[in-house]
Amino acid sequence: MIVVRAGSTDFDEQGRIKGTLDIPLSHAGQNQVGRLISELHSTQINQVYASPCRSAQQTAEVLAADHKLKVKTLDELQNLDHGLWHGKLIDEVRVGQPKVFRQLQDHPETVCPPQGEPVSLALERVKNLISRLLRKHKSGTVAIVVPEPLATFVRVALGQAEIGDLWKAECECGGWQIIDVTAVTPALAT
Repeated sequence: MIVVRAGSTDFDEQGRIKGTLDIPLSHAGQNQVGRLISELHSTQINQVYASPCRSAQQTAEVLAADHKLKVKTLDELQNLDHGLWHGKLIDEVRVGQPKVFRQLQDHPETVCPPQGEPVSLALERVKNLISRLLRKHKSGTVAIVVPEPLATFVRVALGQAEIGDLWKAECECGGWQIIDVTAVTPALAT
C-alpha cells in the first residue's frame, strides 16, 4: 500500500484545522502533487482510493490519470470531524483550550473535538476499512490518498506508526510512504 497525503490547501499553509471542510489544493499543493506524480510515476499502482474531500480528490485524480486508473472514493476515508474546531488556527485551540490541546498531543485516542468525532472512533473506522482492503487486494499495489490526520490513522492501522502528535500531523501534506503489507499487521488485530 502507498499512503499518499493530499497536497496542501490554504488552510494547511495557514495552520488552520480543515477536518471535513472541502477545500481545494493551493498553488503550493498543486506543486506538491506534481512532485508526487513524478516520484511515483514508475511505481506500479493497481488501484487508487481517495477521501471524499476536494484536496484528496484532486491529488488522487492526477495520480490515477498518470497510471491510467480511475479513483474510487470511499466515505470511510472522510477526514476526522473536528466539529467546532473547523477553520480555527491550531494556535487558537492551543491558547483557548490548553488542556485539550495537550491531551490531543499526549493521548489523542481519548479526545473528541467539541461537537466532532472522537479520535478513537475515527481510528476504528479506518482500521475496519484497511482490514477490508487488505482482504480484497491480496496482491498488487493500492494507493490511498487522504489528508492528515487520516493518513496517520491509515499508517497506524497498518502497524507503521503511533498516533502521536496530531497537531503536528495536521499540516503535513504532499508526501507518501510505501508500506509492505505482506507481513502480519498487529494494529489490525486490536
